[in-house]
Amino acid sequence: MRILLFLLLALPAVAQPTLGETAFSNSGAEDAQEPFLRGLLLLHSFEYDDARDAFREAQAIDPAFVMAYWGEAMTHNHPVWMRQDRDAAREPLARLDAQTGVEMTPRERMYLNTLGVLFGDGAKESRDDAYAVAMEHLAREYHDDLDARAFYALAILGTAHEGRDFATYMRAAAVAEEVFDENPRHPGAAHYLIHAYDDPVHAPLGLRPARVYDQIAPAASHALHMPSHIYMALGLFEDVAAMNRRSYEAAKANSDRRGEPLNGHGWHALWWWHYAADQLEAHALTDSLYALAEAHHAASPDGTSLSHIVRIRAVQGAAEVDPVLSHDPPVSASLNTRAVDALARGERLADLGRMDEARAVLDDLRVAVDGADDPGWQARASVLQLDAFLTLLDGDPERATALVREAAALESAAPLMFGPPTPTVPANEFLGLLLFEYGDPVEAEAAYRAALDRAPNRRQSVYGLQRIQREMDRRQAEDEADREGE
Repeated sequence: MRILLFLLLALPAVAQPTLGETAFSNSGAEDAQEPFLRGLLLLHSFEYDDARDAFREAQAIDPAFVMAYWGEAMTHNHPVWMRQDRDAAREPLARLDAQTGVEMTPRERMYLNTLGVLFGDGAKESRDDAYAVAMEHLAREYHDDLDARAFYALAILGTAHEGRDFATYMRAAAVAEEVFDENPRHPGAAHYLIHAYDDPVHAPLGLRPARVYDQIAPAASHALHMPSHIYMALGLFEDVAAMNRRSYEAAKANSDRRGEPLNGHGWHALWWWHYAADQLEAHALTDSLYALAEAHHAASPDGTSLSHIVRIRAVQGAAEVDPVLSHDPPVSASLNTRAVDALARGERLADLGRMDEARAVLDDLRVAVDGADDPGWQARASVLQLDAFLTLLDGDPERATALVREAAALESAAPLMFGPPTPTVPANEFLGLLLFEYGDPVEAEAAYRAALDRAPNRRQSVYGLQRIQREMDRRQAEDEADREGE
């Protein structure tokens, strides 16, 4: 059967938000179509928990519904985030195998076979690459299947294992653009285009999907957040704040409905909202969002909340009760999260004159980074920046500048990142500050511009350029006065 879905979810009392539109022929029972298609649309918007519930609802109605088991397995693969739970994904496939009387079309069998590649044996990266090839074959064999083509675009994004590279992301964009042209209300097409264009170079191309995705799928909190990726990459912080406020509120409402603590979408939106408020110098809002984040973390201190609260504390800065020093180091967190905390913690301790404690934080971070198999450039840059900060306070600006140059070189050589910067203060911005204070304003300007290339309109870098311009104007005025006095 062929079903065109314009899905309205009846939420309590006040609204009927949509999830988007798609058409997906399948052999499932008619009564199971609504939950299946709801799950499919939620899947395109990375609302994995709700999608999983919907697919299971479809299975309960039609236990032989092949694509409902496919959908549940897909909720355990998160390509853009480079995460996958293979064991959990295999569980619904095993339940499907145990069903009797299962029939499927050749197209459905091809869909199912792609999961044998994705969740089969071997290293994840190899499976990701092979899955993208399998999805390409499926999308070509069934070109009219817009969902197959959208999932192929997503599979391409999932092959960028070394970080964002333009060639891979533009390949994905080329596929998703055609889907978006054929169905401008397809949530996957809009969503995956935003991811493909999510850097300062390509962000202008992402404005078209960014301006409509929240209208396509306002029932999905992640769809309310995603436009802010493009707005962040363009330095449009008022828009970043507005979108993430909506996303946080929707995610919290969903978590409350499920009787669960704030989910990852909610934490992600809260972090971005707080960063945007900081960039807008909305101090009262920044303080209230920080307090809100601490309350959520205290209510459910898990790995997701920890990775976000550490970043929010680092941006929040010192207050009457310092948001970093008033909490224990996050020893159980990822290396990048520990590095964010260590950099902020070490600098705050040094500012308070507690240099021995600050050096101990640096030493601990260096040991952790040196002992990691692949620490990544951000953790290594954090070591260099904290070392530079302490070296500067020790009275050696020349060595401090050399250390930050090394960190800035790591930053500039890395793939473009999305979202609030990590480390919290970009290395090139720190370098610009040091060069202005202790070196050449012309070189400082180049460093600030390099920082703005990666984090457009960031107020600290913009302020740095303004200071340089004032200094250059002052020097020019002095030179003119000297010439007139000759």
